[in-house]
Amino acid sequence: MPVQDHPPVPGPDDVLAARKTLAGVARVTALEGSRYLTRLVGAPVHLKCENLQRTGSFKLRGAYTRIAGLSGEERARGVVAASAGNHAQGVALAAALLGVESTVFMPVGAPLPKIAATREYGAQVRMAGQVVDETLAAAQEYARRTGAVFIHPFDHPDVVAGQGTLGLEILEQCPEVRTIVLGMGGGGLAAGVALAVKSVRPDVRVVGVQAAGSAAYPPSLAAGRPVALERVATMADGMKVARPGDVPFRLVADLVDEVRTVSEGQLSAALLLCLERAKMVVEPAGASPVAALLAAPETFGDGPVVAVLSGGNVDPLVLQRTLRHGMAAAGRYLSLRLTVPDRPGALAALLAELSVADANVLAVNHLRTDPRLAVGDAEVEVQLETQGPEHCVQLTDALTSAGYRILD
Repeated sequence: MPVQDHPPVPGPDDVLAARKTLAGVARVTALEGSRYLTRLVGAPVHLKCENLQRTGSFKLRGAYTRIAGLSGEERARGVVAASAGNHAQGVALAAALLGVESTVFMPVGAPLPKIAATREYGAQVRMAGQVVDETLAAAQEYARRTGAVFIHPFDHPDVVAGQGTLGLEILEQCPEVRTIVLGMGGGGLAAGVALAVKSVRPDVRVVGVQAAGSAAYPPSLAAGRPVALERVATMADGMKVARPGDVPFRLVADLVDEVRTVSEGQLSAALLLCLERAKMVVEPAGASPVAALLAAPETFGDGPVVAVLSGGNVDPLVLQRTLRHGMAAAGRYLSLRLTVPDRPGALAALLAELSVADANVLAVNHLRTDPRLAVGDAEVEVQLETQGPEHCVQLTDALTSAGYRILD
């Protein structure tokens, strides 16, 4: 079989057809304004709440469109997919709605809530591999061995067209939109949304956002072809993709105006903001557009902005760790090492000083026998919960004024 230099890509009509296919299946998710981000950016900012989609992410759109397009003979063979979470649930529900048997391979150690949800949607779950690439290989081998149809999470025209229906909703809900910001892993969502939006409103700017530790698109766009990263490392499971898909890459290269990267600290701070200000539970990948707005708000002030919250399937343990990380990144934690006189009541006096300054003490480590200490001194390390960066400065100033020597 000859190798195609350019894999087929969907067109605007394919997105319109996908929307008809998804009618009554995918929810038209809400578009909510954000007063905090609006003030920060200096222009209206809206959140497209795809975290409230069925299965908790946009993945149902592409999975259902792909499986619905299979022939009767293909459906009879069943479908197989590989995923650590969102795509797994999207395929499981889509297959169940269409009466197709599904098998989903998930990596060993995948979060238990995501495994349970995938099973509850009707898929047979098999555990294979320590990382997603190994899981993907196991699913593809299963497809070759059994004849089941492999449902790729992003690298197929039908999947991209299905994700593109999100762009049509944005144009209808916010006709005056000037910029759409969305997260990118393999690129299926960005490619589909850009295709749908640019075919109607070529003036709308589409900005993709990747985690810095798994940003495969910047080097790929520079090379003019998909380039695989040697290593990916990010808390955002939905962005742990080492190589862009061939199908979405062509559309992203032609239609997405800019691809930005955000740090782990910016991702966790954005997740915390979504929870506190928007009352939205969002996974790190889903919070990436908000992270981009927080990182450079002045670059989005030319008109209404829509930030896509692409998913909300976050494991409670991961959420707990990420929130702690987000609070630290936002200056809500402060760790201090300082000296106090080595005499009775000195530690109590320090804690009283912190209480007056409204700092919540989380942990105290009192060291009295280190040879580095001067005679008559003790060292105290305190971990504090604060009200933000300004409060941190006020705390350190108050302690210095009270005569304490801050070491670190």
